[in-house]
Amino acid sequence: MTSRPLDRDADLPLWQQLQRDLVTRLEAGEFADKFPGELALVHDYGVSRHTVRQALARLRADGLIVAGRGRQPKVATAPEIHQPLGALYSMFASVEAAGLDQHSTVRTLDIRADALIAERLGLEGSTPMVFLERVRHAGDEPLAVDRVWLPAALARPVLDADFRHTALYRELEDRTGIVVSRGREEIRAVVPTAGERRLLGCGRDAAALSITRLGYTTDGPVEWRHTIVRGDRFALTAEYSAGAYRLTS
Repeated sequence: MTSRPLDRDADLPLWQQLQRDLVTRLEAGEFADKFPGELALVHDYGVSRHTVRQALARLRADGLIVAGRGRQPKVATAPEIHQPLGALYSMFASVEAAGLDQHSTVRTLDIRADALIAERLGLEGSTPMVFLERVRHAGDEPLAVDRVWLPAALARPVLDADFRHTALYRELEDRTGIVVSRGREEIRAVVPTAGERRLLGCGRDAAALSITRLGYTTDGPVEWRHTIVRGDRFALTAEYSAGAYRLTS
């Protein structure tokens, strides 16, 4: 006999019954201290592990729980890092403003050519560019995969920077005198690739934001950036009133 039996004769699939019961228990605050693991749910409900995983997948997709590969599920909390729309921001500063330790794992820092990126910066396709790829961490958890391209003729000195705990814009200004003063961003909701999920420590049903940025100095475009950021840890905010919609500055 199970501790929380499901109705096997009902039209509703077992995984959906389980999902609904878990939602009820979540809303009642039953899992405030700890969310049960897969094996505990299999035992408590008398169902297969496949059924449990289907139910948990829906809870993750709905943003009610978070769980990475091989990690115990836990109740999702409100995003830890809030970033205003319409402001030229540094993720480094946003994370530290949230009171979290900011650090990065640098995967690549080199010079290479990329015809598509060069075109976006108004350059010849064979133009050498500094390429920086980092996994950004906020506290103990991965937050984002960040990839940046800068013309090597301007940004070569940043190759000597240690990007494990520093901001790109800070290093760019200190080492070259270049100040990124404005930009244009496009933000989309995406499902991360398998490689990005591995780097971010999230499951197949995790939601993420894809943010592309074209950064400018007073002389023109100087930065192309693509960031995949975990949707459960990062939120974008804006201010509005009855008469107008105003991006937060």
